[in-house]
Amino acid sequence: MRHLKSGRKLGRTTAHRKALFRNMVTALIRRERIRTTLAKAKELRGHVEKTITLGKKGTLHAKRLARKVVTEKEAFVKLFGPLSERYAQRNGGYTRIIKIGNRLGDDAPMAFIELVDREEEAPEPKVKAGKKAQPKKEDKKAEAKPEKKETQKAEAKKKPAEAKEGDKKKTATQKAPAKKPAKSATKKASSKKK
Repeated sequence: MRHLKSGRKLGRTTAHRKALFRNMVTALIRRERIRTTLAKAKELRGHVEKTITLGKKGTLHAKRLARKVVTEKEAFVKLFGPLSERYAQRNGGYTRIIKIGNRLGDDAPMAFIELVDREEEAPEPKVKAGKKAQPKKEDKKAEAKPEKKETQKAEAKKKPAEAKEGDKKKTATQKAPAKKPAKSATKKASSKKK
């Protein structure tokens, strides 16, 4: 009998299971909704609830304990910022499990686990540091047209000035007769031998 033995082993070693739940807690805090098996979702619920409660406390000790579970800085900041404010008046029950049927491959029961009172808008995709978001093709065309007109006007103003300078250069080169390049000493020596 399994009396007083709480928690599912999920067919993993202890270290693997702890790493799995650390990653899943971080993903759930960051995305606010993830899809997983029903057994994992039920087990994950307790880990997430405890972590959000630490976020609501906001003490240094709570931050150090939460840092053991939440592995990404972005999720950690979100936990102690927006999530702690959102659930300030709620005493537990921060997650909801929604069953979505069985997986095709192995017929495992699947579920969504999500944070309650979450924002329904999808988060914007991340942009890596140093790279700017590229505008759509229509935006590129709209931006390119005004730039072309401005550059054409600037070039038109420059052309008369450049033409005058170019005329001066041409006259200087026309006056001086072109010199023929002298043959090198090696070519002369080779031609004598023949």
